[in-house]
Amino acid sequence: MPTLTAEHLIELLTRYVADSDTPVDLLLVGALALHAYGVPARVTHDVDAELQGPLMPLRDYLMSKNIPADLTQNFSGWSVVAMPPGYRDRAVALINQPRLRIRVLSPVDFVIAKLRRGTELDLDDALLVARQHHLSTGIIRESAREALAASPQDTALFLLQKTVDFFCKNLISSND
Repeated sequence: MPTLTAEHLIELLTRYVADSDTPVDLLLVGALALHAYGVPARVTHDVDAELQGPLMPLRDYLMSKNIPADLTQNFSGWSVVAMPPGYRDRAVALINQPRLRIRVLSPVDFVIAKLRRGTELDLDDALLVARQHHLSTGIIRESAREALAASPQDTALFLLQKTVDFFCKNLISSND
């Protein structure tokens, strides 16, 4: 499976919009967003994104190009723990053309998204972005509190809080 870059995805989506006459409004939430944050992009082979509009035609198109795509219309729903309210409004545009808009989560929202999942690779990605953007533990904790307040009561909330505490300790020690 070939490595996917943001540039390659932009080329494919530009072609998709032209060929299908379908506008695309995509919010990247996975590893493809890393280069937009000014950190070295790690290797990825898929697209993780929130799409405004029908999912299946774009997913099928990407699959026909051998690019797996995890698309949703509600990224916040990928976890019991919600995204902090307003994450879509804080997203940063990479491409903003009349029929093609590609955005990435704000750096702190990206960190929270990664902490919601909490794998070792997710924590590494979050640490890279937090360091690059000099995110304080205070802003990370506040954003996590907003996410927790917007979430249904579940044991996953306790687990996120533990992950945030662990992450903030690592962020402080990595900055020393």
